[in-house]
Amino acid sequence: MIRPYEETDREALLDIVVRCFDERSSIARRVDDATEGRAARDWTWRKRREIERDIANNANGVFVAEEEGRPVGFITTREDQDTRIGLIANLAVLRDHRDKGLGRSLIDASLAYLRRQGMTQVKIETLESNPVGQHLYVSCGFKEVARQIHYVMNIDPDTSDG
Repeated sequence: MIRPYEETDREALLDIVVRCFDERSSIARRVDDATEGRAARDWTWRKRREIERDIANNANGVFVAEEEGRPVGFITTREDQDTRIGLIANLAVLRDHRDKGLGRSLIDASLAYLRRQGMTQVKIETLESNPVGQHLYVSCGFKEVARQIHYVMNIDPDTSDG
């Protein structure tokens, strides 16, 4: 069952996102791996904060996949009313509940919501190393438009530039 977000879902969603975003699907996790975790907060904290912000900014655009009375997946959306471009910001389904159509159902719910909000386009992104996302998004009608490369480096905050 796909349903709107409820405040009682918050902790479950924060747990799901950390359990689902592995090295194939998380830029934040890859940054930590590449920089030996030198950020002030680890990738799990940063990813949880992203979900918290999505909920705070647009709780009505968050949808939950529920099985046997508990959340097993979710999707978050963002809207740009000026451009009429919506964004599916995060999509996660617990591993044991995949291959049941929940990801597709969550996308369908978010697309219906974004249409009601007046969006005329929707963006979603995934890493090149996430073939599941790539397959799902194309099968839902999304078209690849670009690829982006992310770079990171450690810097010493105590070093003066002169």
